[in-house]
Amino acid sequence: MPATAAHLLMIEDDARLADMVGEYLGQSGFSVAHRGDGRSGLGLLEGTEGAPQPDLVILDLMLPDIDGLEVCRRIRALPGAAARVPVLMLTAKGDPMDRIIGLEIGADDYLPKPFEPRELLARIRAILRRRGDAAAGGAAHTMRFGSLEIDRDARAVTVAGQTAELTSYQFDLLVALAERAGRVLTRDQIMEAVRGRELEAFDRSIDVHMGRIRAAIEADPKNPKRILTVRGVGYVFAKQQD
Repeated sequence: MPATAAHLLMIEDDARLADMVGEYLGQSGFSVAHRGDGRSGLGLLEGTEGAPQPDLVILDLMLPDIDGLEVCRRIRALPGAAARVPVLMLTAKGDPMDRIIGLEIGADDYLPKPFEPRELLARIRAILRRRGDAAAGGAAHTMRFGSLEIDRDARAVTVAGQTAELTSYQFDLLVALAERAGRVLTRDQIMEAVRGRELEAFDRSIDVHMGRIRAAIEADPKNPKRILTVRGVGYVFAKQQD
């Protein structure tokens, strides 16, 4: 059970599923708010309801008014900290394209339906644990590689003084690579370093996130100098940078 109750927002039009998940997560120490459509969920995140800002959003892909992909896009466009809230997207079983698109537009993780509540709980805890570990620090608070700066405390990345927009999960991926600069990591090693435990994932998800990170921090994402691909193995973060 979390030391302090984390606030979760579930945007899901299936009221029975939302009630079941809410009860289960509540028994595990979480505070869960439920909204049945995209607009009301965004309203809570925008602060128009006066409710606490959630620490994580569980977002269904299929909603009656705005689809989950568009909701995720709008979350990432919100001002301030609301734009950085982790998003765990619920997707249709057996449709990897939904997952890939969701990751590309800013979701931190995904879970196919139908799912086991225990796996949902494990993924939520993994995401929140990553954020807590980063806040606690432990290594150098700011890592610098040429014009690239990674501030652990602020969970912020800048390139030549300009903010690089990354999701919470992408920030954690970048930190995991930067901490191991010069070391070639397989996709499995990267996922294990970020998640803290093995959970279902697919290789393409890492590739999608790497593409997004490169778009944010590389001068030419098609010819990266910071995050390099090692064919047939994985990725390596370059020690020497501009």
